[in-house]
Amino acid sequence: METIVIAGGTGFLGQFLETYFQDKGYTIKILTRKPVKKNHIFWDGNNLGNWTKDLENTFALINLAGKSVDCRYTEENRKRIHDSRIDSTNVLGLAINLCENPPKYWFNSSTATIYKDSYQKEMTEENGDIGDDFSMNIAKSWEQAFNSITNPKTKKIIMRTSIVFGKKGGAFIPLKRLAQFGLGGKQWHGNQKVSWIHELDFARAIDFIMTNDLDGTFNIVAPKPTNNKTLMKTIRKALKIPFGLSHPKWLLEFGAKLIGTETELVLKSRNVIPERLSAYGFKFKYITIGDTIRAISS
Repeated sequence: METIVIAGGTGFLGQFLETYFQDKGYTIKILTRKPVKKNHIFWDGNNLGNWTKDLENTFALINLAGKSVDCRYTEENRKRIHDSRIDSTNVLGLAINLCENPPKYWFNSSTATIYKDSYQKEMTEENGDIGDDFSMNIAKSWEQAFNSITNPKTKKIIMRTSIVFGKKGGAFIPLKRLAQFGLGGKQWHGNQKVSWIHELDFARAIDFIMTNDLDGTFNIVAPKPTNNKTLMKTIRKALKIPFGLSHPKWLLEFGAKLIGTETELVLKSRNVIPERLSAYGFKFKYITIGDTIRAISS
């Protein structure tokens, strides 16, 4: 029975991957700062420790560690967002190289936010335009840290992930709440592109990459980006809510301050395409935003 280790795996996405791969017959171990279950192993995301030996003879390591970007970008939070990603990546790379039989695969999170704001151009792994602002530079530093570590016996995969829609967490929960309060209209002009993926396709994409013995950078996104207006309309329809107030930009700025987040999460136009997954023949189960929202609303 093969083992998969998930670093920072106690969040919504880590829990989904744990269930998915357990159902496939894998043994799952979770590296976490707050171990509460049998298969949880303590690590601080920064230093080598007893957890290092748990990477020995492991089939795959999936790193999801990093402070959530759903916060105000204060100086302190910017530092924590940066350090939590770079430190965990560096220490995992070091731990892999201390193994006699290191993991066959190392998946490291990145973000589809690495690409510039785009309404027309579809951003692919090969021809996407990498931008220059706080979030994009975090992503660049993250990938640079990952790529700068040489792990000769391990295949390395960068996951440029977009919004992951799932029943029990992620972006769907706050958007659903907005709609339920009658605030589920378009945000700003509503034409900004939204790249997304269903949680099951996210897990299936990782599975597919391992099964086909692939490596390199992958956009883990569904093939058809939607836009904000369509997304909010689809959510209202699935929840049978007939109307939703729209949000002008000034109101979004005010609201973001109120709830302690940044407007970038809804204002940026993410137009990202899974060119490499599609080229290798990956078949998505959830291709349209309608199918996805209906599936997680039921």
